[in-house]
Order: sequence, then structure tokens, then C-alpha cells
Amino acid sequence: MNFLTIEGVSKRYHATQAVDNVSFEVDRNQAFALVGPDGAGKTTLMRALCNLLEVDGGRAWLDGIDLFADFEKAKPILGYMPQQFSLYPDLSLEENMTFYAGLHGLTGARYRRRRDQLYDFSNLEPFARRRVGALSGGMKQKLALSCALIHGPKMLILDEPTTGVDPLSRRQFWELLEQLRNEGVSILASTPYMDEVVRTDRAGFMFAGCLLARGTPGELTRLFEGSVYEVPVDASSQLVDRLSAIEGVSAGRFGAALHVYLGPGAALDQVANRLSEAGLRVDDLKQIEPDLEDVFIQQLARGQGGRDE
Repeated sequence: MNFLTIEGVSKRYHATQAVDNVSFEVDRNQAFALVGPDGAGKTTLMRALCNLLEVDGGRAWLDGIDLFADFEKAKPILGYMPQQFSLYPDLSLEENMTFYAGLHGLTGARYRRRRDQLYDFSNLEPFARRRVGALSGGMKQKLALSCALIHGPKMLILDEPTTGVDPLSRRQFWELLEQLRNEGVSILASTPYMDEVVRTDRAGFMFAGCLLARGTPGELTRLFEGSVYEVPVDASSQLVDRLSAIEGVSAGRFGAALHVYLGPGAALDQVANRLSEAGLRVDDLKQIEPDLEDVFIQQLARGQGGRDE
């Protein structure tokens, strides 16, 4: 059953269409990831859902409550963690929690019970008196999550919550989110990391304000059209450009490897000579199964093509 429903939401900043007729749903006890480059419209959409800016069109409901017309009713069940770190570095960890609890009218014994629950959940209690400015990046993110959870919301909106933290802290953070989902909390999170998308129930690819595709991680992976070849070479941007100039071929760097994409119906033997002329050793190519990042790159290229027309 849909817990969060978004229908045709749009927002323009002067000449820029930041969000363009976006629609999707997040079910109860479900984690939904929004993936897209900077400027895709993810933050604008999330800020709109949290009543931090007005939209130009569209509707959104949370547990049947109209978010744009009656947001005050939704506040008790909605938690928001913004992209920019929003806590007070000169206050201690617990002073920050006390402050955010007070914003929601949570005081006294009710606050202490909730604080202790969150300490058990996050393992932050040993650092309760430490000034927030002295915490590690991963601990800051756990604290920000705890502050977003202080009033016991049933819907969490998280804007790139793990950007800039180390891989271990990212993994621990998502383990906490999985625990919350198992306890009945629904989650809408934006992320630039495909390994985090795999941890969610459903995801959507955004570009230039539009939702290009949505589905489960498995459904999105099956959207790829064509074939993918990998070659272990630290490719230059010039090589990538030469390969992408070949009809039916595109290429992208993946760390110390290069992915070469052939479009639907294209065969390697048909373009082998052109690949060699561009400077690639065809014998080094190994066909692989496309993953989410390959699908995202293909969808992004199509989105860019549509915007250029």
C-alpha cells in the first residue's frame, strides 16, 4: 500500500525547470532511492515534500495527508535529514538531541526514553558529552539521523545522507536504515552510490528534473539495451571520446577499467576495426553483464539526448 504518493510535481527557478512532472510512490516499510547527478532535481523535490519551498504544480500525500495543503498534520510522522550538515558543532551530541526534541515538544521522561532508544540504536551514548564539531563524519551522520528520528516519524526523507563519509561508515549507516525499515519506517533517500541503491526496494533515475526510469534494482538492471564489454585499461578522456564517436558505440571509465557499450543490434565484429583504429586492443575486451551503473549511464545519455533536441 502506498504510504507516500507524488503526482506530477513540478518546480521552476526562473529559466530552470528543477523538477518536471515527477510521479512515483513509496510503499509502507519500503526504501526508495532517488539517483541522479548534481542538478537533477532531487534536493528540490525533497525540500518541497518537507514544506521548505512551494511547488508550481502537482500533489503529494503522506499516509493520506495532503503535504502541500495540510503539512502541519504530517509533521509528527515525517523526519527530514538535509544534505548539508545542519547540527550545532559547538554543542555536545546530547545537547543537539535535546534541542531537536524540544522542537517537537518532546521533553522530560518521554524525551529520555526516546534518547535512550536512539542511543541503543546508534551506539552513540559513549560520545554523548563530546562536542559535535569533534565527531567523525560517520558519527555526525548517525547523530543527524538520530535527530531526524527523535519524534518517532514513520517516513524518513534523507538527502544524500552518506556523501563524504568513509565506506565503512556508509555501510553501517545503511544497516541502521535497514533496521528502521524492518521496524516499520518508510524511507525516501537520494544517493550517488549504486551499492546503496542495491540495498533499497525500489529506485528512480533522475536527470534535469525528470524521472527517467523507476523500478526495483532488478527491474532497472533489465532495462539495459545492447551489450557491455570491459577492458582493464586506465583510459584517457581522448580515447573515450574517440570510441564514443563511433556509430553504435559509447564508452565510459570505471575506475581502472573501461566499459565499452554496443547499441542494440550492434556486433563486436562489425566495429572491431574502428575500435582498433581508435586505439583499443579488441582482444582485451571481455563481455560482462550490465549493472545498475551501466543502466544509469545509458538512461542518462538518453535523457541528455532528449534535452538536446
